[in-house]
Amino acid sequence: MSPKELVERWIELFNAGDADAIAVLYDEDAVNHQVAESPVKGRVAIREMFAREFASADMTCIPEVIHEDGDVAILEWRDPLGLRGCGCFTVRDGRITFQRGYWDKLSFLRLHGLPIPPE
Repeated sequence: MSPKELVERWIELFNAGDADAIAVLYDEDAVNHQVAESPVKGRVAIREMFAREFASADMTCIPEVIHEDGDVAILEWRDPLGLRGCGCFTVRDGRITFQRGYWDKLSFLRLHGLPIPPE
């Protein structure tokens, strides 16, 4: 699977809210770093992160474009509530080894009616 195809599959599983299946796309030692959060290392921890996130908010990823260059795919996305972001995925041997996501956490919390942490 090319990096672009893997990200397309990631989107399907993300939109299904399937933490177990999405975790399989990651390498055992992968790192997922959403810049608004601390990095998460390892497939098990990444699965747990997605399980928590899917339980806390109804999230939908609408891809706008997926760029691919070598072992990297970059996803520009939006959601139905107006949030926009970008995700960078490094793929090696058919698995995501590194992911970095850029999005506005405060906007996300407000749009989903979630508590805003104190400063």
